Amino acid sequence: MSKKHYIIPIFIPHIGCPFDCVFCNQRKITGFDLEPNADFIDKQISRHYETIPDPLTKNIEIAFYGGSFTGIKIEKQMELLSVANSWKINGLINEIRISTRPDYIDNSTLELLKNFGVSIIELGVQSMDDQVLEKSERGHTAMDVIRAVKIIKNHSIKLGLQMMLGLPGATYEKDVCTSELLISLNPDFVRIYPTLVIKNTSLEKQFIEGKYKPLTLYETIAIAKVVLIRFQQNNIPVIRIGIQPTEELLAQGDVIAGPFHPSIRQLVESAATKDFLTAIFSQLEIKEVDHIVLQTNNSFLSLIVGQKKNNIDYLKKKFMIRNIKIITNNVLSDKEIIISYNAKQELFSYNQFINNIV
Repeated sequence: MSKKHYIIPIFIPHIGCPFDCVFCNQRKITGFDLEPNADFIDKQISRHYETIPDPLTKNIEIAFYGGSFTGIKIEKQMELLSVANSWKINGLINEIRISTRPDYIDNSTLELLKNFGVSIIELGVQSMDDQVLEKSERGHTAMDVIRAVKIIKNHSIKLGLQMMLGLPGATYEKDVCTSELLISLNPDFVRIYPTLVIKNTSLEKQFIEGKYKPLTLYETIAIAKVVLIRFQQNNIPVIRIGIQPTEELLAQGDVIAGPFHPSIRQLVESAATKDFLTAIFSQLEIKEVDHIVLQTNNSFLSLIVGQKKNNIDYLKKKFMIRNIKIITNNVLSDKEIIISYNAKQELFSYNQFINNIV
């Protein structure tokens, strides 16, 4: 199946943001440290556009990442957006996205953005707990988030919200509470970022001094799994889990500590799928069965198996099953499985499973 949605990324690291959040080193995170200008942006767009097959048949988005876009000087915002908007006006791209801070949103800003074709805004919320925000030196409060969301929705612009797990002062309960509050704001999509200790940040100093302890990968998966399921229950797409692994970030020594894994989303989704399978096997009272066959859609296959066959090995051990065979059946809908055992056969859906979780 051919790809239908393409993103042309434009990185504007840290310009427009006067704050140094404890976790932030935008150059390391994005791999860029130069301030872009109109000529650079146009060439960047052209270079990416040329790689898209049959671009006029695709949904193409220009996305400004990093920094706080609406904190940039108005003249620079207009310079950058005018280039992107020219591509939109000419029918070559479909959407323009910017990322910014909740406290850098007001009605006049939104009017400017709309006039230059911006159709999606992502807010770096990170947490809805004011103590966590203060310890992370975010410079805004949870009320700033609520106010900004209201303004964005009043201007009928698509809304994305970003949250972080394991910030200073955060707990499992606080992170889950943040997800619940984000759900109440009804965003069009969210991103979930586990907190990493990046070189040359305040958080690195706290970590070295023993004042900050990052989440382990296991703890992160446990929290992210719950948060992911809650967003799924409310039909809010989670478009990313974990930071994009740029070459800069992957360079030796840049990630000092924390739950970094290049396939963390798969680990989180596999963990949720393991819960689904465990619930089914328990419901069916499967125990000490010699042979079981699972049929599933190809897109669900890897999540059922788990990384390094973790899920299958877990099920075999927990329920004392000698052999589990998996068959691809693309007639099934996404995240459906058929379980065959002892001459019985039953159909189950992951989506029904999560909707029954309280």
